[in-house]
Amino acid sequence: MTTLNIPPEKVWLVTGCATGFGRAIAETLLSAGYRVAVGSLSTSEVADIVDEYPETALAVELDVTNSEMVTAAVASAEEKFGSIDVLVNNAGFGFVGAIEEGEREEFAPMIEVNLYGTLNMIKAVLPGMRRRSRGHIMNISSVGGFHASAAFGMYSVSKFGVEAISESLSVEVAPLGIKVTAVEPGQLRTNFRGSSMHYAKKVIADYAETCGKTRSFIAETHGTQPGDPKKAAAVLIEIAESPNPPFRLPLGSDAYSRVRAKLAAVEEDIAQFEKQAISINYEGVVTESRV
Repeated sequence: MTTLNIPPEKVWLVTGCATGFGRAIAETLLSAGYRVAVGSLSTSEVADIVDEYPETALAVELDVTNSEMVTAAVASAEEKFGSIDVLVNNAGFGFVGAIEEGEREEFAPMIEVNLYGTLNMIKAVLPGMRRRSRGHIMNISSVGGFHASAAFGMYSVSKFGVEAISESLSVEVAPLGIKVTAVEPGQLRTNFRGSSMHYAKKVIADYAETCGKTRSFIAETHGTQPGDPKKAAAVLIEIAESPNPPFRLPLGSDAYSRVRAKLAAVEEDIAQFEKQAISINYEGVVTESRV
Protein backbone atom coordinates (compact mmCIF):
# COMPACT_ATOMS: atom_id res chain seq x y z
CA MET A 1 0.00 0.00 0.00
CA THR A 2 1.22 3.49 -0.84
CA THR A 3 2.63 5.44 2.11
CA LEU A 4 1.97 9.16 1.89
CA ASN A 5 3.75 11.82 3.93
CA ILE A 6 1.09 14.50 3.57
CA PRO A 7 -1.22 16.29 6.00
CA PRO A 8 -4.75 14.88 5.59
CA GLU A 9 -6.43 18.24 5.15
CA LYS A 10 -8.93 17.43 2.42
CA VAL A 11 -12.54 16.60 3.23
CA TRP A 12 -13.98 13.67 1.27
CA LEU A 13 -17.53 12.56 0.52
CA VAL A 14 -17.77 8.95 -0.59
CA THR A 15 -21.01 7.33 -1.77
CA GLY A 16 -21.91 3.65 -1.49
CA CYS A 17 -19.90 2.90 1.65
CA ALA A 18 -21.95 0.04 3.09
CA THR A 19 -19.77 -2.62 1.46
CA GLY A 20 -17.09 -3.19 -1.13
CA PHE A 21 -14.89 -0.54 -2.66
CA GLY A 22 -16.75 2.34 -1.03
CA ARG A 23 -16.20 0.92 2.43
CA ALA A 24 -12.54 0.28 1.64
CA ILE A 25 -12.12 3.88 0.47
CA ALA A 26 -13.79 5.31 3.58
CA GLU A 27 -11.83 3.14 6.00
CA THR A 28 -8.52 3.85 4.26
CA LEU A 29 -9.15 7.59 4.30
CA LEU A 30 -10.17 7.65 7.95
CA SER A 31 -7.22 5.53 9.03
CA ALA A 32 -4.97 8.10 7.31
CA GLY A 33 -6.58 10.95 9.27
CA TYR A 34 -8.88 12.45 6.66
CA ARG A 35 -12.35 13.77 7.43
CA VAL A 36 -14.94 11.78 5.53
CA ALA A 37 -18.68 11.99 4.93
CA VAL A 38 -19.61 8.32 4.63
CA GLY A 39 -22.64 7.83 2.40
CA SER A 40 -24.96 4.83 2.53
CA LEU A 41 -28.63 4.02 1.99
CA SER A 42 -28.93 3.65 5.77
CA THR A 43 -26.63 5.15 8.39
CA SER A 44 -26.89 1.89 10.34
CA GLU A 45 -24.87 0.22 7.57
CA VAL A 46 -21.86 2.43 8.34
CA ALA A 47 -22.40 2.93 12.07
CA ASP A 48 -19.35 0.81 12.89
CA ILE A 49 -17.13 3.11 10.82
CA VAL A 50 -18.41 6.23 12.57
CA ASP A 51 -18.09 4.58 15.98
CA GLU A 52 -14.42 3.93 15.27
CA TYR A 53 -13.78 7.48 14.00
CA PRO A 54 -16.33 9.69 15.80
CA GLU A 55 -14.42 12.94 15.29
CA THR A 56 -13.58 12.58 11.61
CA ALA A 57 -16.40 10.46 10.15
CA LEU A 58 -19.93 11.62 9.41
CA ALA A 59 -22.59 9.10 8.37
CA VAL A 60 -24.99 10.53 5.78
CA GLU A 61 -28.12 8.73 4.68
CA LEU A 62 -27.87 8.85 0.94
CA ASP A 63 -29.84 7.45 -1.96
CA VAL A 64 -28.07 9.08 -4.90
CA THR A 65 -31.25 8.92 -7.00
CA ASN A 66 -33.15 11.03 -4.45
CA SER A 67 -32.39 14.71 -5.06
CA GLU A 68 -33.57 15.80 -1.61
CA MET A 69 -31.32 13.27 0.13
CA VAL A 70 -28.40 14.28 -2.08
CA THR A 71 -28.85 17.96 -1.20
CA ALA A 72 -29.19 17.17 2.49
CA ALA A 73 -26.09 14.93 2.52
CA VAL A 74 -23.93 17.59 0.88
CA ALA A 75 -25.26 20.26 3.23
CA SER A 76 -24.57 18.10 6.29
CA ALA A 77 -21.01 17.41 5.20
CA GLU A 78 -20.30 21.07 4.50
CA GLU A 79 -21.87 22.14 7.78
CA LYS A 80 -19.78 19.71 9.83
CA PHE A 81 -16.47 19.94 7.97
CA GLY A 82 -16.67 23.30 6.21
CA SER A 83 -16.18 21.97 2.69
CA ILE A 84 -16.18 18.99 0.39
CA ASP A 85 -12.82 18.85 -1.34
CA VAL A 86 -13.06 15.42 -2.95
CA LEU A 87 -16.22 13.66 -4.09
CA VAL A 88 -16.01 9.95 -4.86
CA ASN A 89 -19.03 8.77 -6.83
CA ASN A 90 -18.87 5.09 -5.97
CA ALA A 91 -22.51 4.02 -5.46
CA GLY A 92 -23.67 1.57 -8.10
CA PHE A 93 -24.28 -2.02 -9.08
CA GLY A 94 -23.99 -4.33 -12.08
CA PHE A 95 -26.23 -6.05 -14.58
CA VAL A 96 -25.49 -9.12 -16.68
CA GLY A 97 -27.39 -10.17 -19.77
CA ALA A 98 -27.20 -10.08 -23.54
CA ILE A 99 -28.59 -6.95 -25.16
CA GLU A 100 -31.53 -9.02 -26.42
CA GLU A 101 -32.11 -10.68 -23.04
CA GLY A 102 -32.32 -7.71 -20.70
CA GLU A 103 -35.66 -5.98 -20.23
CA ARG A 104 -35.87 -2.24 -19.60
CA GLU A 105 -37.46 -2.66 -16.18
CA GLU A 106 -34.54 -4.92 -15.18
CA PHE A 107 -31.64 -2.64 -16.10
CA ALA A 108 -33.23 0.83 -15.78
CA PRO A 109 -32.73 0.96 -11.96
CA MET A 110 -29.02 0.32 -12.50
CA ILE A 111 -28.75 3.16 -15.01
CA GLU A 112 -30.67 5.40 -12.59
CA VAL A 113 -28.09 4.77 -9.85
CA ASN A 114 -24.88 4.43 -11.85
CA LEU A 115 -25.44 7.30 -14.27
CA TYR A 116 -28.11 9.68 -12.98
CA GLY A 117 -27.04 9.22 -9.36
CA THR A 118 -23.51 10.22 -10.32
CA LEU A 119 -24.86 13.28 -12.11
CA ASN A 120 -26.98 14.23 -9.09
CA MET A 121 -23.97 14.17 -6.81
CA ILE A 122 -21.83 16.18 -9.22
CA LYS A 123 -24.43 18.93 -9.52
CA ALA A 124 -24.83 19.07 -5.73
CA VAL A 125 -21.14 19.57 -4.90
CA LEU A 126 -20.20 21.90 -7.74
CA PRO A 127 -21.62 25.15 -6.28
CA GLY A 128 -19.41 24.79 -3.19
CA MET A 129 -16.36 23.77 -5.20
CA ARG A 130 -16.86 26.74 -7.53
CA ARG A 131 -17.11 29.13 -4.57
CA ARG A 132 -13.87 27.79 -3.16
CA SER A 133 -12.18 27.55 -6.57
CA ARG A 134 -10.97 24.06 -5.79
CA GLY A 135 -12.15 20.47 -5.68
CA HIS A 136 -11.70 17.05 -7.18
CA ILE A 137 -14.49 14.83 -8.49
CA MET A 138 -13.65 11.14 -8.83
CA ASN A 139 -16.25 9.17 -10.73
CA ILE A 140 -15.94 5.44 -10.27
CA SER A 141 -16.51 4.15 -13.75
CA SER A 142 -15.20 0.72 -14.73
CA VAL A 143 -12.89 -0.80 -17.29
CA GLY A 144 -16.30 -1.73 -18.73
CA GLY A 145 -16.84 1.99 -19.22
CA PHE A 146 -14.01 1.97 -21.73
CA HIS A 147 -14.20 -1.54 -23.17
CA ALA A 148 -17.62 -3.18 -23.38
CA SER A 149 -17.84 -6.97 -23.39
CA ALA A 150 -20.47 -9.65 -23.95
CA ALA A 151 -23.26 -9.70 -21.34
CA PHE A 152 -22.15 -6.38 -19.84
CA GLY A 153 -23.63 -4.19 -22.55
CA MET A 154 -26.23 -2.41 -20.43
CA TYR A 155 -23.83 -2.04 -17.52
CA SER A 156 -21.38 -0.46 -19.96
CA VAL A 157 -24.14 1.89 -21.14
CA SER A 158 -24.22 3.32 -17.62
CA LYS A 159 -20.45 3.50 -17.30
CA PHE A 160 -19.79 4.85 -20.80
CA GLY A 161 -22.23 7.57 -19.76
CA VAL A 162 -20.21 8.26 -16.61
CA GLU A 163 -17.09 8.59 -18.76
CA ALA A 164 -18.83 11.00 -21.15
CA ILE A 165 -20.04 13.18 -18.28
CA SER A 166 -16.57 13.08 -16.73
CA GLU A 167 -14.83 14.01 -19.96
CA SER A 168 -17.06 17.00 -20.68
CA LEU A 169 -17.02 18.08 -17.04
CA SER A 170 -13.22 18.01 -16.89
CA VAL A 171 -13.06 20.60 -19.67
CA GLU A 172 -15.85 22.75 -18.22
CA VAL A 173 -14.44 23.02 -14.70
CA ALA A 174 -10.69 23.06 -15.33
CA PRO A 175 -10.58 26.90 -15.49
CA LEU A 176 -12.43 26.98 -12.16
CA GLY A 177 -9.73 25.05 -10.28
CA ILE A 178 -11.70 21.79 -10.17
CA LYS A 179 -10.25 18.46 -11.28
CA VAL A 180 -12.00 15.36 -12.57
CA THR A 181 -10.83 11.75 -12.71
CA ALA A 182 -12.65 8.81 -14.27
CA VAL A 183 -11.57 5.76 -12.29
CA GLU A 184 -11.73 2.48 -14.21
CA PRO A 185 -11.35 -0.46 -11.82
CA GLY A 186 -10.88 -3.95 -13.13
CA GLN A 187 -11.60 -6.98 -10.98
CA LEU A 188 -11.55 -5.88 -7.34
CA ARG A 189 -12.15 -8.48 -4.67
CA THR A 190 -15.43 -7.08 -3.41
CA ASN A 191 -19.05 -8.26 -3.44
CA PHE A 192 -19.67 -6.64 -6.83
CA ARG A 193 -20.04 -10.09 -8.38
CA GLY A 194 -22.19 -11.22 -5.47
CA SER A 195 -25.18 -9.32 -4.14
CA SER A 196 -24.27 -6.23 -6.18
CA MET A 197 -24.75 -8.08 -9.46
CA HIS A 198 -28.19 -8.38 -11.09
CA TYR A 199 -29.05 -10.72 -13.96
CA ALA A 200 -31.49 -10.75 -16.86
CA LYS A 201 -34.23 -13.29 -16.20
CA LYS A 202 -34.37 -14.34 -19.84
CA VAL A 203 -31.56 -16.60 -21.05
CA ILE A 204 -31.32 -17.22 -24.80
CA ALA A 205 -29.45 -20.40 -25.75
CA ASP A 206 -27.92 -18.83 -28.86
CA TYR A 207 -25.75 -16.64 -26.63
CA ALA A 208 -24.26 -19.54 -24.67
CA GLU A 209 -20.81 -19.12 -26.22
CA THR A 210 -20.65 -15.39 -25.46
CA CYS A 211 -22.86 -14.21 -22.63
CA GLY A 212 -23.17 -17.69 -21.16
CA LYS A 213 -19.41 -17.82 -20.73
CA THR A 214 -19.50 -14.45 -19.01
CA ARG A 215 -22.07 -15.71 -16.49
CA SER A 216 -19.93 -18.77 -15.79
CA PHE A 217 -16.79 -16.65 -15.43
CA ILE A 218 -18.49 -14.40 -12.85
CA ALA A 219 -19.63 -17.36 -10.77
CA GLU A 220 -16.30 -19.19 -10.97
CA THR A 221 -14.07 -16.23 -10.12
CA HIS A 222 -16.10 -14.46 -7.43
CA GLY A 223 -13.90 -14.20 -4.36
CA THR A 224 -10.66 -14.68 -6.29
CA GLN A 225 -10.48 -11.33 -8.09
CA PRO A 226 -6.87 -10.07 -8.30
CA GLY A 227 -7.45 -6.45 -7.20
CA ASP A 228 -7.10 -5.43 -3.55
CA PRO A 229 -9.66 -2.68 -2.79
CA LYS A 230 -7.56 -1.26 0.06
CA LYS A 231 -4.57 -0.83 -2.26
CA ALA A 232 -6.88 0.72 -4.85
CA ALA A 233 -8.16 3.15 -2.22
CA ALA A 234 -4.59 4.20 -1.39
CA VAL A 235 -4.02 5.01 -5.07
CA LEU A 236 -7.07 7.30 -5.02
CA ILE A 237 -5.52 9.23 -2.13
CA GLU A 238 -2.29 9.60 -4.05
CA ILE A 239 -4.20 10.83 -7.10
CA ALA A 240 -6.17 13.35 -5.02
CA GLU A 241 -2.97 14.74 -3.53
CA SER A 242 -1.19 14.95 -6.88
CA PRO A 243 -0.76 18.43 -8.39
CA ASN A 244 -1.38 16.93 -11.83
CA PRO A 245 -3.83 14.03 -11.46
CA PRO A 246 -4.78 11.96 -14.51
CA PHE A 247 -8.19 12.23 -16.10
CA ARG A 248 -8.39 8.49 -16.77
CA LEU A 249 -7.19 5.98 -14.17
CA PRO A 250 -7.36 2.26 -14.98
CA LEU A 251 -7.06 0.38 -11.68
CA GLY A 252 -5.54 -3.07 -11.75
CA SER A 253 -3.27 -4.93 -14.15
CA ASP A 254 -6.31 -6.46 -15.86
CA ALA A 255 -7.86 -3.02 -16.39
CA TYR A 256 -4.64 -1.66 -17.83
CA SER A 257 -4.36 -4.60 -20.24
CA ARG A 258 -7.94 -4.18 -21.45
CA VAL A 259 -7.56 -0.43 -21.97
CA ARG A 260 -4.38 -0.89 -23.98
CA ALA A 261 -5.95 -3.72 -26.01
CA LYS A 262 -8.96 -1.52 -26.82
CA LEU A 263 -6.73 1.36 -27.91
CA ALA A 264 -4.76 -0.93 -30.21
CA ALA A 265 -7.94 -2.46 -31.63
CA VAL A 266 -9.48 0.96 -32.33
CA GLU A 267 -6.34 2.13 -34.09
CA GLU A 268 -6.27 -0.98 -36.26
CA ASP A 269 -9.98 -0.72 -37.01
CA ILE A 270 -10.10 2.92 -38.10
CA ALA A 271 -6.90 2.64 -40.15
CA GLN A 272 -8.56 0.26 -42.61
CA PHE A 273 -10.73 2.97 -44.19
CA GLU A 274 -8.83 6.09 -43.19
CA LYS A 275 -8.50 7.33 -46.78
CA GLN A 276 -12.24 7.04 -47.41
CA ALA A 277 -13.19 8.44 -44.00
CA ILE A 278 -11.23 11.67 -44.38
CA SER A 279 -12.16 12.18 -48.04
CA ILE A 280 -15.78 13.33 -47.56
CA ASN A 281 -15.24 17.06 -46.99
CA TYR A 282 -16.20 19.59 -49.62
CA GLU A 283 -13.23 20.74 -51.67
CA GLY A 284 -11.22 23.43 -49.90
CA VAL A 285 -12.73 22.81 -46.47
CA VAL A 286 -10.18 22.32 -43.69
CA THR A 287 -11.19 21.18 -40.21
CA GLU A 288 -9.31 21.38 -36.94
CA SER A 289 -9.42 18.99 -34.02
CA ARG A 290 -11.12 20.26 -30.86
CA VAL A 291 -9.31 17.82 -28.59
